Amino acid sequence: MSYVAAASLGLYACHTCGLVSRPPGMAQHVCCPRCGTPLHPRKRDSIARTWALMIAAYILLIPANVLPIMETGSLFGSQRDTILSGVIYLWSSGSWPLALLVFFASIVVPLAKLIALTYLVLTIQHRHAHRARERTRLYRLLKFVGRWSMLDIYVVTLLAALVQLQSLATIKAAPGAIAFGAVVVLTMFASMTFDPRLIWDHAKVKHDQNS
Repeated sequence: MSYVAAASLGLYACHTCGLVSRPPGMAQHVCCPRCGTPLHPRKRDSIARTWALMIAAYILLIPANVLPIMETGSLFGSQRDTILSGVIYLWSSGSWPLALLVFFASIVVPLAKLIALTYLVLTIQHRHAHRARERTRLYRLLKFVGRWSMLDIYVVTLLAALVQLQSLATIKAAPGAIAFGAVVVLTMFASMTFDPRLIWDHAKVKHDQNS
């Protein structure tokens, strides 16, 4: 299937408001006519920034799953729970739908998002031109499901705010929550710095070579 890239027509897409426009003349610094954001044909150092953020997220993924994410104290003692131990407790107590939700949102989704981003970056670095449309859809899916990765942090925050029955019970975030939150934020920034238009740049190269 043949196509014409927007960059070859001199069109620029704004990263802020999404407006596609053709800047007048040959100006060095071009801004969006609607919101004034500086325009670039592609995000600067997209691959390098994405790699840096992903490596940091991979490293923090270990303490996020090993360290306790929540500390619970009461008259009967204290308990420290990791993400996985919380899933096991929910499952054993009969709340298997909530256990599955926490497992997928807090373990599967962050790891799958990192693996998928790694795949997208590697395919661009190796100049793969196959399945460009499918890889673009994968990137859009990553951005859509990424918001659910903060489920555990929301739960700990709500419990810490609501379950403070004077001196009878206390709930507070543990070091694992900080690492987990950092993983989610770094992964979100990695997906934001990644430029999916690079996928189509390499697809265009292959098409031109075969034509």
